[in-house]
Amino acid sequence: MEKQKIIDTIQMISEEKLDIRTITMGISLLDCITGDTRATAERVYDKIMKKAAHLVQVADDIETEYGVPIVNKRISITPVALLAGADPHPDFRLIARRLDDAAKALGVDFIGGYSATVQSGSTPADELLMRSIPEALSMTDRVCGSVNIGSTKAGLNMDAVRTMGQVIKDLSATGATNAMKLVVFCNAVEDNPFMAGAFWGVSEGDTAINTGVSGPGVVQRALAQVPHADFAQVCETIKQTAFKVSRMGQFVGKVAAERLHVPFNIVDLSLAPTPAPGDSVAEILETMGLGSVGAPGTTAALALLNDAVKKGGIMAAERVGGLSGAFIPVSEDGRMIEAAAAGQITVEKLEAMTAVCSVGLDMVAIPGSTPASSISGMIADEAAIGMINAKTTAVRLIAVPDSKVGDTVEFGGIFGRAPVMAVNPASSAQFIARGGHIPAPIHSFKN
Repeated sequence: MEKQKIIDTIQMISEEKLDIRTITMGISLLDCITGDTRATAERVYDKIMKKAAHLVQVADDIETEYGVPIVNKRISITPVALLAGADPHPDFRLIARRLDDAAKALGVDFIGGYSATVQSGSTPADELLMRSIPEALSMTDRVCGSVNIGSTKAGLNMDAVRTMGQVIKDLSATGATNAMKLVVFCNAVEDNPFMAGAFWGVSEGDTAINTGVSGPGVVQRALAQVPHADFAQVCETIKQTAFKVSRMGQFVGKVAAERLHVPFNIVDLSLAPTPAPGDSVAEILETMGLGSVGAPGTTAALALLNDAVKKGGIMAAERVGGLSGAFIPVSEDGRMIEAAAAGQITVEKLEAMTAVCSVGLDMVAIPGSTPASSISGMIADEAAIGMINAKTTAVRLIAVPDSKVGDTVEFGGIFGRAPVMAVNPASSAQFIARGGHIPAPIHSFKN
């Protein structure tokens, strides 16, 4: 039995592109607050350098010893907006620079947490951070940011939605690759190890390890072995596969945590695709019987997949968290790219799919001429889906400068390429200009 498990794991890694997508160390920076942003930035740098000094080496050692690919090594931190302290004029760009310095010195791929959580309202520090995002993310290479503008409990902060529409447009104008480092959330989770939206919430401990596991190819190959199965058997096949993948994620995470002398926190079992052949969530849906992702039935197939992945994963790991389920980033999924370029999937169909997947409109390229108010409208639509359904939704849009529908923007590596997709040309300006707050739904009241 143990021999067969080893054989199965080797096959999943070598033939089906199973990997640990990320080992992410969460680090609380609340004890770095001084009241002076410049001094805080230095303390932030020092703590990250101390806590994560051996993160990359440990991950590399585990990869070599066990033959398990570990694609990214990352750090998530306390939302930077909370680090203003008593500084009356905080310059968060100072912290952004030192975060980037630390990431480069340590050799980690990304550091997430240039963030604010403003679902109930914005402090002056939150406002400053949001407006600083275009400059901060364009002048750094490895810093990622996020803003949580709504929740099921609090409703939607439409003033922040309006601000973030302009922020995305301004950030995109500095370069498409800069815009992919920013996510706008509703119901953001505090233990998410995936970028660009990772941050280390205030309810988390001082330091811990989270792992993010991915295996679209493993699930697709398993389903291909049961081409005539009914949906009950399809669900069971996905659950059993997700169980195997999650066990590997927990094993690697626990080994890393033990060697780094920090607690192990959660496994995030997210089917995160890449542009490589055989590593596609869209291909899983097509293996279920869809002629193309985007065809009628796509949302139902994705709902089945997302639920079965979570059911299998939660039985395999002590703690499953993050955004576990299935991701549908357009640029990072080879079949999704092809379907979007062929017009088989649209922004509107993607929005419908986000009601049942793990995230939202992810890595979607739109024309640079798209008004900021329309971008805000897209954020509001996604946030409303999350708020009403008590789930995490997110927007990672790239308003590609000087582009038109049908053009392609190249990101490179696991970030792939994205066809520029059409946005409904009708105006959202008057709606977004109202400002204020959309109240939480009636079912949010649980006290």
